[in-house]
Amino acid sequence: MADMTNPRPLDLVVLKTFVSVVETGGFTAAAEQLHLAQSTVSAHMNRLEGLLDRPLLQRGRRTASPTPAGERLLAHAREMLRQNTLAWQDVRNQRLDGVVRLGVPDDYVVYLPEVLAEFEARFPGVALEVRCGLSVDLVRDVKGGMLDLAVTTRQPRSPGGEVLWREPMVWAGSPGHDTHVRTPLPLAVSQEGVCIFRERALAALDAAGMSWRIAYTSASLSGLRSAVRAGLAITVLTPSMAGNELRILDSGSGLPELPGTEITLHRSPGRPSEAARQLALRLQERLGAL
Repeated sequence: MADMTNPRPLDLVVLKTFVSVVETGGFTAAAEQLHLAQSTVSAHMNRLEGLLDRPLLQRGRRTASPTPAGERLLAHAREMLRQNTLAWQDVRNQRLDGVVRLGVPDDYVVYLPEVLAEFEARFPGVALEVRCGLSVDLVRDVKGGMLDLAVTTRQPRSPGGEVLWREPMVWAGSPGHDTHVRTPLPLAVSQEGVCIFRERALAALDAAGMSWRIAYTSASLSGLRSAVRAGLAITVLTPSMAGNELRILDSGSGLPELPGTEITLHRSPGRPSEAARQLALRLQERLGAL
């Protein structure tokens, strides 16, 4: 048993491996993230558990999850790694401070956790504030200086911005219902005048001479997905938004083809702070590769 009156120092490299195993859900994914051999990751975990004389990860599960002791260590490990980064940046005069305000629609939150976590780990002195909202409102707020950056769907009434990636638009329904064969076609869409998905869906149906009705309206993706899952309506989204719970309706469904959509990055007018510039660079690198 470790001497509690004279605790041995914890190795930051090993702690980083532990955090990566927990966050990625396994040894293989952690090895890929850290560019280490899987045997090295296993050796790090064995060393850490041996040093603390207790198991830190649940064994025999499909994904690595921390034990109660592991949960307690995880909070300390993250803070120790954060302080290490701050110390390094302070001594080398590379510390970055300030606040960055980022706007993003609920629809695109799924793309951001990794890039935002990476940014906070790289610049722990920066306070990151994320606000979700409608694309039209976010573009207005970033132009008015209330946000530093905004990732939005390009809208006809809010042009501009730098294209980060393009995605097809698809029809989606419930795997357990044939809602798409009903007449008139029940739709789950956003409110009028705020979403390009709604406008393009209705335009495509009108051009195809298909009758439709608005069966469900919601400002959130989760609300639309719930209605579609229950078989109340079909909706329009991107394949990544459909996930595993919705069924993408292909050309064999009889529904008209939809155009693609562009996701753009908008910046506040004027000279950006260094923190905002660094976040924009990481959004370009990670989201531009989708």
